[in-house]
Amino acid sequence: MQANPMYQLQGDNLSCIRDDRELFVGLDFAVKSGQVLLLEGNNGSGKTTLLRIVCGFREPDSGAVSWCGENIPQSQYYSDMAYVGHLDGIKKELTVLENLKLSLALSQSGKLSIAQALEKVQLAGYDDALIQTLSAGQKRRLSLARLLITHNILWILDEPFTSLDKQGIILIESLMAEHCDGGGMIVMTSHHDVNLQGVDIQRIRLS
Repeated sequence: MQANPMYQLQGDNLSCIRDDRELFVGLDFAVKSGQVLLLEGNNGSGKTTLLRIVCGFREPDSGAVSWCGENIPQSQYYSDMAYVGHLDGIKKELTVLENLKLSLALSQSGKLSIAQALEKVQLAGYDDALIQTLSAGQKRRLSLARLLITHNILWILDEPFTSLDKQGIILIESLMAEHCDGGGMIVMTSHHDVNLQGVDIQRIRLS
């Protein structure tokens, strides 16, 4: 993946009202290749709602989100982005390998093989392990391994450090920095401090 300034995710004049309460209004942002957009705020401030709007899962009450200058429905956005939510999103009845093969079947192949991705997230040797035998942290690392085997410019991550210990957080931060260094971009929420060396991090604080 090569850095390309033409890749840009932009939000213009976004607003969202929930239960007669304005979560945000007149919100603008732009994030390009190599950058991270970090959404911060207390519980209930609208972080996940904004993330769902960015994903295209929910329409804003006003404004629009565009990808490379085109509104999301008219762009190739969904083939360029990958979403990992607060839940792991893995099939508990399948093995580690079967989960990754399923993800690969639904997406364009990335630069890493399944074996290489498992090595990266420190799950090498767990190919045939059933999901219910994994720890919460291992399940989280597996959910993020799906990003490494598929080709996605934009990663959208809702609390990616959930269930990870300190070592796991450092590992995932290194993978995120590597993704940005290769020309990718990330939009994410996190209750943890984010330490991505050399990465341009933009912040939106919702309250």
